Amino acid sequence: MKFPVPHDLTANKIPGTEGWERMYPYQYQFVTDDPVRNQYEKETFWFYDGLHYPEPLYPFDTIWDEAWYLALSQYNNRIFMVPPVRGVDHRMINGYVYISPVPVKDGNEIGSRVPHFMERAGHYYKNWDALEAKWKLKMEATIRELEKLEIPRLPDMEAMSVVTDALGESKGFHLLKAYDDLINLGIKCWQYHFEFLNLGYAAYVFFLDFVQKQFPSIPAQRVTQMISGIDVIMYQPDEELKKLARRAIDLGVDGLVKSSSEWTAVEAALKGDPKGTEWLLSLSLAKEPWFNVSTGTGWFHHDRSWNDQMNVPLTGIQTYIDKIRAGVSIERPTEKVRAERDRITAEYRDLITDEGARKQFDELLGCAKTVFPYVENHLFYVEHWFHSVFWNKMREVAAILKEHGILKDAEDVWLLRRDEIKLALWDVVTAWATGVTPRGGTTWPPEVAWRKGVMEKFRAWAPPPAIGTAPEVIQEPFTIVLWGVTNKSLADWASVQEVADPEKVSELKGFAGSPGIVEGKARVCRTVSEVGQLQEGEILVAPTTSPSWAPAFAKIGACVTDVGGVMSHAAIVCREYGMPAVVGTGHATKIIRTGMMLRVDGSSGAVSIAR
Repeated sequence: MKFPVPHDLTANKIPGTEGWERMYPYQYQFVTDDPVRNQYEKETFWFYDGLHYPEPLYPFDTIWDEAWYLALSQYNNRIFMVPPVRGVDHRMINGYVYISPVPVKDGNEIGSRVPHFMERAGHYYKNWDALEAKWKLKMEATIRELEKLEIPRLPDMEAMSVVTDALGESKGFHLLKAYDDLINLGIKCWQYHFEFLNLGYAAYVFFLDFVQKQFPSIPAQRVTQMISGIDVIMYQPDEELKKLARRAIDLGVDGLVKSSSEWTAVEAALKGDPKGTEWLLSLSLAKEPWFNVSTGTGWFHHDRSWNDQMNVPLTGIQTYIDKIRAGVSIERPTEKVRAERDRITAEYRDLITDEGARKQFDELLGCAKTVFPYVENHLFYVEHWFHSVFWNKMREVAAILKEHGILKDAEDVWLLRRDEIKLALWDVVTAWATGVTPRGGTTWPPEVAWRKGVMEKFRAWAPPPAIGTAPEVIQEPFTIVLWGVTNKSLADWASVQEVADPEKVSELKGFAGSPGIVEGKARVCRTVSEVGQLQEGEILVAPTTSPSWAPAFAKIGACVTDVGGVMSHAAIVCREYGMPAVVGTGHATKIIRTGMMLRVDGSSGAVSIAR
């Protein structure tokens, strides 16, 4: 398998984007002027992180990539001392993020890290419930601190209290400090994000490794089924929609809730009815915190929350009202999933004849079940609740930059790096203090206009799934179970990429994410805003999904994604909903078009396309 050389890709600029590198941190660039770093980059295998970034990153949105670049790596390499792998290195090409796990190559060093890992990770595994409870308190305190953070406007004259209270500080200083506090809270949030996450995945990987050694031919999907059927809070926002649908029917206001696809019209109609007012009270109680769930993954500034885009949860509530009226169950088939989980677990456990091995099976499975809920639960606290509040606080900062002429449109703020925004704020507060015009009013508008054009060109570019030198064998467990990158998947992606005419591709191969076989029409949805177009029984084809797309799962028959492994969010959610999924196909959204007939085999990982 041959993949492009990264430096060749960066040398061949998209016309009109020359100089794009200044939009991102300098350490993200592939280099030619440093022989040692250049050689390392050429010999390294990099794969496109489409799991998190199905579109190019805006300069400001890079903050979360920087945050996990630091957090994941530090926990692996400096805190828990994971024996075989250090951190994950990052690069960027045309706004798309490429990553590469950094292995520990020296066998002696791997051995020396083992006792440290056993001691440190062991402390967390042994005290998981108590430490996770402490984590929730830390996260909620961080979110509350963010919610209370004030982004001050700059007055024509400071309040008299600044004098009478001898405050000794100005609103200009407070604005600079508030921006620093906002950014630092974001970075701190992601420090907490990874405190448990890799240990959660590691527990699953340990169990997977043990079971596959006992049963070399067992599919990874069978192992994932042994830890399915677990309640996680990431499903709670969707449960709230179901409650509200039932409540609307019980109160007799379901007709009003269904009266329009626009929330403002529905809200106005409900306010004119006493029972409608009662239903709106139930809604307001559900909104905090559950409607802080993002309409996307939460990684991008445009992933607004349900609170910001009420048409999205309204569509979900209306879907559930229709289902209830039609006598269709709206419950997740949790008991069925659990029964199948217990059957599979018992079947394989009974095949283990060695008592010691059976005891180890029980211990590893127990640990995986204990830690697994965190893998999904952290999403609500971080990517959804925290991020939703964070993006809106940043919009307050942007409003000030617009007010002082730095930006023509507040939404242009995402085209600046976070350090550039700090410089622009210094420009604003010093000009305000002095009584002159900020220089940024002439500096930034033309740069922003150019960057907008660059982003459009980036969106039209198709990032290759991998670049650099592919290893003989991909063994790094997180790469396999999360991103779905294996030697086989690389070969499958390469074979599709080599087909000159996409119309001739009749089958895509990916990971068997969730069992079952379904045939139906494809509906390609690249963002959650397109989910409303889904028709009953269609097959969702998406770059990736997250539990925030939950209302879609009330309609679809199966799911196919471009990226992800057996522990990706799409695979997890589909297993919990008891529907077939094939993940990590590499090219589904490029090859498949809405309306095509598909046969999705979630047990073998094959997607057949009938043209």
